[in-house]
Amino acid sequence: MSTLDTWEQRPELADVEAAVRTLIRWAGEDPEREGLRATPERVARAYQAFFAGYQENPAELLATTFEEGGDFEDIVLVRDIRFESHCEHHLVPIVGVAHVAYLPAKRVVGLSKIARVVDAFARRMQIQERLTSQIAETIHQVLQPRGVAVVIEAQHMCMTTRGVYKPGSTTVTQRWIGRLRTDANLRNDFWQGVGSRSRDGT
Repeated sequence: MSTLDTWEQRPELADVEAAVRTLIRWAGEDPEREGLRATPERVARAYQAFFAGYQENPAELLATTFEEGGDFEDIVLVRDIRFESHCEHHLVPIVGVAHVAYLPAKRVVGLSKIARVVDAFARRMQIQERLTSQIAETIHQVLQPRGVAVVIEAQHMCMTTRGVYKPGSTTVTQRWIGRLRTDANLRNDFWQGVGSRSRDGT
C-alpha cells in the first residue's frame, strides 16, 4: 500500500478546509452558515485522529518483549479488542472487534501492545481482509512465535447506511499462521477462548 511518508508531503490545513467546504456545498448546504462555519476545521482535526495510524510503526510497538513468561507455551489470547477504521472505498466507518492470539516462543509482549497494533493498522484507510493480514503478519514477523491467529468481526457502514442497506450484517475475516493454522486442537482452544464454540475455526 503506497502512503505519503511525512506530514510535509501532505496538503496544507487551508487546502483541507477548502475541500471540506466544497463537499458541504456539493451536499447542498452553505458552509458559511453559523452551524457549519467551523466544520471544515473540525473535520480536519477529526481526520488527524481517524487516520493517526499512518504516523505509527506497528512493528516498533512490539519491539520490547519479556522473558518473564518462563516456560509458558500455551496460547496468549487478547479478545474483543474494539476498533474503529474507515473503508477505503467510501471513507465511512468500519466498527468491530479483533481477537488476537499467539503461541509464544520463550518471549512474550505486553498485552496492551497487541491492542495498539490493532489500532495502528485500523486507523488507516482499510479493507477488512488487509487489516486482518497486517495484524497477523506483523506479530509473526516481530515476535516470531510458533503461531498467530487473528479474527475480526466488524460492521461496515458502507453496507448498513448506503448501498444495500443491510443493518446488523457482520463480516468475519480470519488469518492463521504456524501451529495455529495446522493444529486443530489449538484452533479449538482459540475458539473456546473467544467464546465462539459454534464456529468452524478451520
